[in-house]
Parts: sequence; structure tokens; C-alpha cells
Amino acid sequence: MSLVFSNKSIDKYFRFLTHLDNVSKKRLIEMLKMSLKSEQNDPKDVNLFGAWDDDRSSDEIIAEIKRSRVEKIN
Repeated sequence: MSLVFSNKSIDKYFRFLTHLDNVSKKRLIEMLKMSLKSEQNDPKDVNLFGAWDDDRSSDEIIAEIKRSRVEKIN
């Protein structure tokens, strides 16, 4: 899954990153290059939806969710 930024957002990031030292900039460049290579080698569609796969009944799942809730103490 990829995020898409507007040019305005990219410009803001770039202005922030220009203040990094050269070693950090080079490391960031290498990491970005690696991410491009892995994206080309592994073009996966990330599905963030689909059927729930579980052996429990819906009532059991609901009961477990309710048991795991934690009350917020002020």
C-alpha cells in the first residue's frame, strides 16, 4: 500500500529534511532507494478487507472483546 502526498506536503518534508546532517541525508537516500527496489520486486496488493477467519462464534468473540475492555480511570 502506498501513500500519496501532494507537492505541498512533499515540499514541507523537504524543507524539514534539508536541516539534517549529510550522514543522515545519505542514510535516508539509501533507505528510499531500497524501498523503491523492494516495491519493484514485490508488487503486492494489500487487501485490508475480507472475511473474518475464526473458529469462534460471534457471541464468543463479542464476549471476549467485552472482557478485554479496560475502564479509564481519571
